[in-house]
Amino acid sequence: MAALRVERDGLVLRVTLAKPDRRNAFDAALIAELTDAFADVGDARAVILAGEGPSFCAGADVEWQRSSIDLSYDENVEDAMRLYRMLEAIDSCAAPVVCCVHGYALGGGSGLVACADIAVALPDAVFGFSEVRLGIIPAVISPFVLAKIGAAARRYFVTGERFTAEVALGIGLVDEVSEDADETADALVQDILLGGPQAVREAKRLVREGPTGIETARIAAARRTSEEGQDGLSAFLEGRRPGWAAQD
Repeated sequence: MAALRVERDGLVLRVTLAKPDRRNAFDAALIAELTDAFADVGDARAVILAGEGPSFCAGADVEWQRSSIDLSYDENVEDAMRLYRMLEAIDSCAAPVVCCVHGYALGGGSGLVACADIAVALPDAVFGFSEVRLGIIPAVISPFVLAKIGAAARRYFVTGERFTAEVALGIGLVDEVSEDADETADALVQDILLGGPQAVREAKRLVREGPTGIETARIAAARRTSEEGQDGLSAFLEGRRPGWAAQD
């Protein structure tokens, strides 16, 4: 049985963790399915990542953790790299990823949230990097989490404490707390769809790569002289909708 549900909804790809009885906790199957889902999202203009049931993602599955006890050092490296490649696939997804968080988002679940471009949480969402309480550390998710919350990790990585959606908002792990995360996420996606399809993807890439100097000028010139950029600028000056908007 699939651990993930992937559905195309017009211009949007909806990816839903579908192991509600296990609180959508990671195991090898879910990791593999998520990696495949985000490796190629085709021409989707945005991706919404959510979880089915009472929680978004409660971290690592207990049975999966139990099996790791018997792995050798090298086998553990391979196992961890599969998780890293999954997180990297989400983080580097060509289309913007909007994450809806409810219930528990613990350990790797918080790591998933960190990989999204925009994260919206319900007020009752609970976050935490609880690895140290198991005698391990959040090493694999750390590059993605540190990029989001920076120095705040110095507290939450070492205490392993759980924290609220408001705290997650304050440290930058989530971007908005909403009583209706799904509705808010849909509204954000509508904003994304107002942008040029390629411009939006290039804007995401710009944030991830952080170019400087002459490279920024070259990127700007390439977009201005592109068919999409020419249409968008002309549409603005002529008071009409650009071609990509007319297709929605």
